[in-house]
Amino acid sequence: MSPRYIFAALIAGSLLAGCAVGPDYVRPDVPTPDHFQGQAEVDQRHAPVDADLATWWTGFGDPQLTRYVTLALEQNLDLAQAFARVTQARAGLGAATAALLPSGNISGQAARAYQSVETPLGQVLNTMPGFDRYGNNYEADFSASWELDAFGGLRRGREAALADYQASEAGALATRLAVAAQTADIYITIRGLQARLKVARKQVQTQQDLLATIKLLYGKGLAAELQVRQAEGALAQVQASVPVLETGLDAATNALDVMLGTQPGTHRVELMEDREIPTAPQIATAETPGELLRRRPDLIVAERRLAASNARIGVAIAEYYPKLSLSGLIGSATSVASGNLFNSGANQAAGVLGLRWRLFDFGRINAQIQQAKGQQAENLAAYRLAALHATEDVENAFSALVKREEQAAVLSRGVDSLTRARAASFAAYQKGVVSLIEVLQADESLLRASDEQAQAQTESARAAVAAFKALGGGWQADGTQAVAIK
Repeated sequence: MSPRYIFAALIAGSLLAGCAVGPDYVRPDVPTPDHFQGQAEVDQRHAPVDADLATWWTGFGDPQLTRYVTLALEQNLDLAQAFARVTQARAGLGAATAALLPSGNISGQAARAYQSVETPLGQVLNTMPGFDRYGNNYEADFSASWELDAFGGLRRGREAALADYQASEAGALATRLAVAAQTADIYITIRGLQARLKVARKQVQTQQDLLATIKLLYGKGLAAELQVRQAEGALAQVQASVPVLETGLDAATNALDVMLGTQPGTHRVELMEDREIPTAPQIATAETPGELLRRRPDLIVAERRLAASNARIGVAIAEYYPKLSLSGLIGSATSVASGNLFNSGANQAAGVLGLRWRLFDFGRINAQIQQAKGQQAENLAAYRLAALHATEDVENAFSALVKREEQAAVLSRGVDSLTRARAASFAAYQKGVVSLIEVLQADESLLRASDEQAQAQTESARAAVAAFKALGGGWQADGTQAVAIK
């Protein structure tokens, strides 16, 4: 058997076997604990409502919060960008798939030319009897070409494109979760700032009433000017805290409008309605840290990027081997008349077996392979680090939720006690038993405790949002979303 037949047989056998150079991808094992450290404490919480992980924002029992999250998922511009990236990745996958298939082309032309008799060719033709300086040319062809993926470089390229597409879909889901969580977080922050403003304004009214009483006593000669100035200073301190809180509230309402894809100020009026800080629902923690790896979209993104970089090692290794292609042409051409096209005499055909081999470029190929392996190692480390950060996010959110709720409960009892203490001190001051300083100290303690209570309630609700986000809540693996976790 001649060498060319042996070579052809080897190529054919390689195609039939469907082999592809480079390492086959295997999902890496990432060590995870059996359970979250803060899981037991979270399970022991007493919350009025159990939240479904897929639509956790409804568990807060605030219709306005639910409406805003729904609007954000429909209108947010970050999410629109993420979906546009999915479209781009889908196009890349289509191009990589098309590279595995033959390509065809139909071409045709009709030309009419007037020959010069001053050129060498024209001078020769002009000496021939019956020479016509006008000439016609008609041609119609069908051509096809196919790169034979003998060593799997194109197939590895498609694997990488598929992994990139799946990563982009998971990235869109990760953006969706982030948008829902950030919208809820901003809304809760707004309600928390409003609660703190309510406390501050109530304290302003209390201080104003106290100042009015002292001025009345001062007018009757029953209080010193020092007491008036002390009351005025305490009132100014409380009043000074109001603009700071109002500035934060304005910034938060503007941020919420941007999350909803609207101009800042669009929803400000309806947000001014007096509402309580949402209460965190019960969080189901049935999923283990290992199951978290399969649910969190950002971890799916990291894992799919790892798979893509692994496939690109094969793409680089395939450059060691020759590239074979088949191309052919069937058509008809004539220079007599268009009616002669497709006659037996006008038919034409060609077949070509192409070979391209970077035979003296192995140094550059080696560098490309090492680069691909380096990217794969980087993505492997990134995936493992992302898994660690995911567990860290859950643990931190669980701890913040439990501890902040404990703080809010303690402060609630403290506020009740300080409210009674302030009333008692003011009554004692009116009777001349205690000084004004004690009343002002009672006011300051009550203000600080009430403000801290509102902050603790806000932070506990925000911690619940962070926990749902850390657990990957906010989506269901159905429809096109399931592609990202295959």
